[in-house]
Amino acid sequence: MSKAEMTAQIGKGNGFIAALDQSGGSTPKALKQYGIESDAWTDETGMFDLVHAMRARIIKSPAFSGDKVIGAILFEQTMDREIDGIPTATYLWDKRRVVPFLKIDKGLADEAQGCQLMKPMPELDALLSRAVKAGIFGTKERSVISAADEAGIKAVVEQQFAVGKQVLSHGLMPIIEPEVTITIADKAEAEAILRREILAQLDALPEGVQVMLKLTLPSEANFYAPLVDHPKVLKVVALSGGYSRDEANRMLAQNRGVIASFSRALSEGLKAQQSEGEFDATLKAAVDSIHAASVAG
Repeated sequence: MSKAEMTAQIGKGNGFIAALDQSGGSTPKALKQYGIESDAWTDETGMFDLVHAMRARIIKSPAFSGDKVIGAILFEQTMDREIDGIPTATYLWDKRRVVPFLKIDKGLADEAQGCQLMKPMPELDALLSRAVKAGIFGTKERSVISAADEAGIKAVVEQQFAVGKQVLSHGLMPIIEPEVTITIADKAEAEAILRREILAQLDALPEGVQVMLKLTLPSEANFYAPLVDHPKVLKVVALSGGYSRDEANRMLAQNRGVIASFSRALSEGLKAQQSEGEFDATLKAAVDSIHAASVAG
C-alpha cells in the first residue's frame, strides 16, 4: 500500500468516506435497519458475523469503488476479519481502491458540562500498532457536544487532539470527531465555540503536520471554511448526525470543500432480503447522491 497515494486520494476529495464502523450498542440498530431482527442471533459473535456479512456485501458491490467512495471507516472486528480470504483493509485498497480507516474510540464517558469525552483507551498504542500492520491509513475517534458550554467543548477538543497526536506518532492520519448533537437549541453557539477551539489546536501543531476533521453539518453554510482552508487540515468530512440522506445531502452541498462521511444515510434502504440486483441498485443510488453532494462545493 502507498501512503502517498492514499493521502493524495483523500486530500483531493473527489468522493466521500463511508462510515462502516457501527459497534457495540449501535450494531443491533444497524442490523434492524438492514432488515435483520435481534432474534436472528444468539450471542455477540453471531451478531458480529451478521454485521460483517452486511459490510462485506456493501464493499463487494460494484457501486462501492474508489472513483466515488474514496475511503471507508472500519470497526476493529472488521479490520480483523477477511473478505473472500483477504484481510478487509487489504481488500478495500487492492480490490476497491478505497482508503481504509479504523474507529479507535471505546465509546463515550458520562456527560459532564454538556459534553461527553471519550472513555479512557489504555490499550490504544497496541491497537494502533496492529492497525499499521493491517494496512490502515488513518483512525477516527468520536466525542459528543450537547450544549454550548465553553469549558466542556474545550475539554473535548483538547482530548481529541491529544489522541490525535498519539495516532500521528504511529504514522497514521487521525480523523478528529467532536460531534455536535443536531437537536440542541444552542447548536450554532456550540459550533462557534468548537471552531475557535479547533483553530487554536491546529495553530499549535508543528509545521508539516496534518489531521482530518469530522464535524456535524453546520447551521450556517460554509461556517467551517476556515478549517477547510487551514494548511494543517488534510480534509474536513461531515457526519449525517440523524438527518435523512436527502437533507444531509442538501446541507452538505452548501459547504465548500467538505465531503460526506455518512453511516446510516449511506445504508438507508439496504435490506438483507433484497436480490443482488436490487441491493446494488439501491446502494448505487445512495453512492451517487452522496458523491454528488460531496463534490458540489
